[in-house]
Amino acid sequence: MDLLPSDDERDIADTVAALVSRELPLSALHDEIDPSAAAVTGEGWAAFAESGLLGLGLSDEDGGVGLGAVAEVMAFRELGRRLAPGPFLSSVIGAHVAAASGRPDIVGQILSGETSVCLLATRAEAGVDGELSGVVSVIDGPGTSLALLLTSTTAALYSRDAFAGGSNVDCIDPGVRLARAEVDRIRPEILSPEPAAAYERGTLLLSAFLVGISEAVTAAATEHAITREQFGRPIGVNQAVKHACANMAVSTEAARSQLFYAAAAAEAEWPDAAEQISVARVIASDAAIANAQANIQVHGGMGYTAEHDAHLFVKRARVLAPLLGARRAHLDVILQKERKA
Repeated sequence: MDLLPSDDERDIADTVAALVSRELPLSALHDEIDPSAAAVTGEGWAAFAESGLLGLGLSDEDGGVGLGAVAEVMAFRELGRRLAPGPFLSSVIGAHVAAASGRPDIVGQILSGETSVCLLATRAEAGVDGELSGVVSVIDGPGTSLALLLTSTTAALYSRDAFAGGSNVDCIDPGVRLARAEVDRIRPEILSPEPAAAYERGTLLLSAFLVGISEAVTAAATEHAITREQFGRPIGVNQAVKHACANMAVSTEAARSQLFYAAAAAEAEWPDAAEQISVARVIASDAAIANAQANIQVHGGMGYTAEHDAHLFVKRARVLAPLLGARRAHLDVILQKERKA
């Protein structure tokens, strides 16, 4: 099996990378952030929609580009490498949910950029009809029209207005807008008949974003180890630095390889695709957090400063890691598969 990206998939990655660098430069995350303002401007979001990013994995029949899971993974790796802020994951999966529910009107609104979707996180369980009550965290809510609740048993889209009474919450990551709202028995606009498929695709794309973080910090640490000199020699000649970079490279390669394998499994609809995605999620989150922290260590004193980019990657990895199922939940999926075997 060839797990290497094709030329077309590399072209997709290059296109997304160029678009993110132009519309959402990493340097902007150092600026003062208004938590009530959308992370992506209307013009910027329209540019991403026009590029086809929001519908890469949707079939032609559903109005998408029809390139499947692998193409989406390549795009989200680039988003992760550049810490792109904004409701990309929830909008892409929101389009999948709308398509599975037979709502081409909502799919069209999302893919055109007219409508964007924020993500909901809650410990409360939605009812079988998607009815939701309790305290809910709203992630990247400003500027969105719909809200996505995505769990292993529920994939639902709600009106964003149902959570309008919430209050902004300070987030450690300046690229993430966070609010909290308490709701009582709100009903979804759309309830997907295929929640497991949406959850698995969302987990796969979240893993891709985390792999992108791991790749970015590994490259940054390696470059610094080569170019930074002390006492007339690159700091990379020192074992403490050299071994740290080697460990980062190994864990990044493991995360990237498992991600590609899981994407291939999802694309081909293999029986063990769900387990492979959970494995990818665990390895990717571990690599992103550990390597982002190691990157600060390799950069030494400058890595601890607010002016440097290193802390931004740690914060994003920490914010994303608990989403779409805790680590323990994904380990349970893997262990249950092992027991059956």
